[in-house]
Amino acid sequence: MSCDTKQNARTLITYKGKAIAGAQSAPQPHQEPAIGAAAAPIMVNGETIKSETIRHETQNHSAPKGKPQEAWLKATRAVVIRALLLQEARRQHITCEPAEVGPGRFETEDEALIRSLLEQTIDDAKPSAEDIRLEWQKDPTRFKTPPLWEVSHILCAADPRNEEARAKALERANGILALTLNNANTFSSLAARESDCGSKTSGGALGQLGPGDTVPEFEAVLRSLSEGEMTSEPVLTRHGYHIIRLDALAAGQVLPFEAVREKIAEALEKTAWAKQARHYVQQLVKAAEIEGADFSMV
Repeated sequence: MSCDTKQNARTLITYKGKAIAGAQSAPQPHQEPAIGAAAAPIMVNGETIKSETIRHETQNHSAPKGKPQEAWLKATRAVVIRALLLQEARRQHITCEPAEVGPGRFETEDEALIRSLLEQTIDDAKPSAEDIRLEWQKDPTRFKTPPLWEVSHILCAADPRNEEARAKALERANGILALTLNNANTFSSLAARESDCGSKTSGGALGQLGPGDTVPEFEAVLRSLSEGEMTSEPVLTRHGYHIIRLDALAAGQVLPFEAVREKIAEALEKTAWAKQARHYVQQLVKAAEIEGADFSMV
């Protein structure tokens, strides 16, 4: 029989509505065949998984630039493990109703089967009070309020995908940067005159930003700057090139144990559950007959 995997159906293992990366420790399948080559189907306990099913799944998996085969590896692993979990759920004659996972959004029947199988198989062990406190005591500085950054910038807008526009924006940004390095007091006036951002009306001031308030490349730079420091070279984001100045920093404050106890308990419970889930998946793989992919345990 063939594996009827919907294009947007994702494996694998979820915990309280969130994906668990537990399958990441599962064994690695073969790489995708070279472009244009015919990919042999994969057999999982006699069930055929077509290469087209894996190809659809690859859209749900990232890969480093220039290494698309890694997305294929992840997709193959996801589809095979999903098939194993569904086979086991049906072998046990599990039935359940799809749960609501968001306003007006429900699980697919396959997702509901996998969830129910794992709920029946894996212990939902709660961490002890001692375990929670010991985890906190390892390094209380891990638990802080988010930092706040007061930021100004000058934007030289460009579409990064347009090589000519990107080069012109970089040349312009370097010229502005040279002027600000020669005289830091000119930053606000240069922003008012040169910036392509609406913040130019306030001398480039963006106000206070916290984690997640800006694009990742911009935030990464903020985390590396000291108060009063400016970037030594223009920073590229999807908006173009930025000259960034960190005007003020409110570092995150360490939270008391009582404020983070529930968060730590949830994290420990989730980690323990994921460990059990990985072991369970590995046992299914060991017992399975898989053809067309190398799933030997490592």
